[in-house]
Amino acid sequence: MSESWTTPSQTVGPFFRHGLLWEDGPYAVPEGTPGGFWLTGAVFDGAGAPVPDAVVETWQADPDGRFDHPDDPRGAVARPGFRGFARSATDPEGRFRVFTVKPGPLPTGDGATEAPHLDVSVFCRGMLVRLVTRAYFPDEEANAADPVLTSIDDPAARATLVAAGVPGGYRFDIHLQGEHETVFFDL
Repeated sequence: MSESWTTPSQTVGPFFRHGLLWEDGPYAVPEGTPGGFWLTGAVFDGAGAPVPDAVVETWQADPDGRFDHPDDPRGAVARPGFRGFARSATDPEGRFRVFTVKPGPLPTGDGATEAPHLDVSVFCRGMLVRLVTRAYFPDEEANAADPVLTSIDDPAARATLVAAGVPGGYRFDIHLQGEHETVFFDL
């Protein structure tokens, strides 16, 4: 009987720009959608340098806090023009952008409510798995009771999950490591 060996892990990339992007990828909703805005930001490495070849994905509920997905326990609800998913490559300065609308609050299984947020994944070379975090909105009173935000004791770390208001939308920078490291979920 022969022994089987585990193959070594591989990092993802650098192949992101080939086949993973499409023309309207950055649009969770079409341009001109009422309430639409740009979520912009940049991805930085541990030394603070921009990451020029990452991919940032966002997914979210619609403005009513509903998903058009069979796993939504309330049932899937489609909203015309709303894709709820966007993907953007970073440019040479590490910048990304997605056009979307503000999601509604989400019920949790225990009767609480999650504040409106975007789920964010980051893929880039050198990482074995994607990183997942959330982007919250700075003007939401519901942030004070959100179960994810309130689970982070350090106010500075909690602040890494809150976008900043900018003209035309919000800015959400992602720091992979270092002093300003974004809080990521432990997948």
